[in-house]
Amino acid sequence: MIHDPQPDFRPTIGKAETLAPGLRRVLAPNPSPMTFRGTNTYLVGDGDLAIIDPGPADDTHLNAILEAVGKQRVSAVLVTHAHVDHSPLARALADIVAAPIYAFSDASGGRSAVMQQLAATGLVGGGEGVDGDFRPDIELADGEAVTGDGWSLCALHTPGHFGNHLSFAWNDVLFCGDLVMGWASSLVSPPDGDLTDFMASCRRLQSQKWSVFHSGHGAPILDPATRLDWLISHRMSREAAVLKALQDGPATSAALAAKIYTDTPAALLPAATRNVLAHLIDLHGKNVVAPVKSLHAEALFTLT
Repeated sequence: MIHDPQPDFRPTIGKAETLAPGLRRVLAPNPSPMTFRGTNTYLVGDGDLAIIDPGPADDTHLNAILEAVGKQRVSAVLVTHAHVDHSPLARALADIVAAPIYAFSDASGGRSAVMQQLAATGLVGGGEGVDGDFRPDIELADGEAVTGDGWSLCALHTPGHFGNHLSFAWNDVLFCGDLVMGWASSLVSPPDGDLTDFMASCRRLQSQKWSVFHSGHGAPILDPATRLDWLISHRMSREAAVLKALQDGPATSAALAAKIYTDTPAALLPAATRNVLAHLIDLHGKNVVAPVKSLHAEALFTLT
């Protein structure tokens, strides 16, 4: 039997559901092992609206968003990051509602120096789907706010899952994209994902008090502090498992993933392999492990 991490979270695809005063969610029709029930698109505001994460290029979802908008004015389309399940619909939606697209950057922005170097040597993402055509109309710096009638959303640069990843703070509510999710740990796939940045972003969020996280997929996270604690602890346990496995000798990220992720379905092992690679790159930065030769996706790693 396949485990369902959130059996009670079954919103109707395409139907706008009110989550709180001034907040609605529309679920996109793109369920998968990587997106759970589908992408959550959020509508913020009672007067004019901000739309967060329009989602995949899908006409059915576009029509569902427009139906939810009705006669209200949309003043901002915001994108947390440039994965194909979050950003491609932004341009078509923005053109129809005549609102600018806000994001941190295009798909290549926000990478750390080591990830820029790896990308330059040919390392590409692990198949999770980068929207290489994405371009915002307005780039948001960390701490910059987008405001409308009765609402204000503050952009927090929270790289880790993706270099250009933004979270949006709405008072003590956070739209956290794919950085934090309640149904699964976030994928960290170099060079777009960066575990060093991921841990720093999670610890940054720990420094503030939040009432609820609304993530890119899955149900609202009603105890953000506990979830952040779990995510950091989970990553530390994975790091320990990687180091323990390397005591048996040099190994690739794929070999380590097969040894560590013993309960993971075969279809998700490639994603697990990218997570292990992210750990190895992070540990290499700490001088704890090293590639036997050059640093690349299939490199053999050994303890230093």
